[in-house]
Amino acid sequence: MQADILMALAGFAFVTSVTPGPNNMMLMASGANFGLRRTMPHMLGVSLGFGVMVVVLGLGVDRVIQGSPALADGLKWVSMAYMLWLAWKIANAGRPTGIETDVNRPQGARPMTFLQAAAFQWVNPKAWAMALGALSAYAAGAGGALGVGVVFALVNLPTVSLWAAMGQGLRRLLAEPGRLRIFNWAMAALLVVSMLPVLFH
Repeated sequence: MQADILMALAGFAFVTSVTPGPNNMMLMASGANFGLRRTMPHMLGVSLGFGVMVVVLGLGVDRVIQGSPALADGLKWVSMAYMLWLAWKIANAGRPTGIETDVNRPQGARPMTFLQAAAFQWVNPKAWAMALGALSAYAAGAGGALGVGVVFALVNLPTVSLWAAMGQGLRRLLAEPGRLRIFNWAMAALLVVSMLPVLFH
């Protein structure tokens, strides 16, 4: 992999990973509701899951999707339905743990697991746009889809961690149930809004 291609790909990965999107909105909400440590599997699932997605798409799946407008449209609407369900879950999440008392947190509330976060990449419109854009622009000079996937996974983890850390930084402010409710509904709304430009592009 040439140094200039590597730097360009790393820059592309940084900008697309650190800007607001469904993953980052969910990580910020998880950091606020569950803390950074309990959100770690979610962060790893996003980074490694997206890297695997890039590699799989680079094996030819991307050409199948791009060659079938009906399939692409179907995937968009499945993604939209799943995002709306996730937004509802975020909007109704309980109060952060580890602050004063945990009695108001709903039974069974827990952060997204590694596998759930990795699987989520396949219904995330922004992830599809990032992966297809990176493959078309950089795969030829970056050692193929594997090179693109590895660079993304390495760059993605620290950038998405920033969002979870920002969420954790708000935990004391959000210890009051009314503020937490407002925050969670705001994150749910931003999750939906963040995918609209990609979904309807």
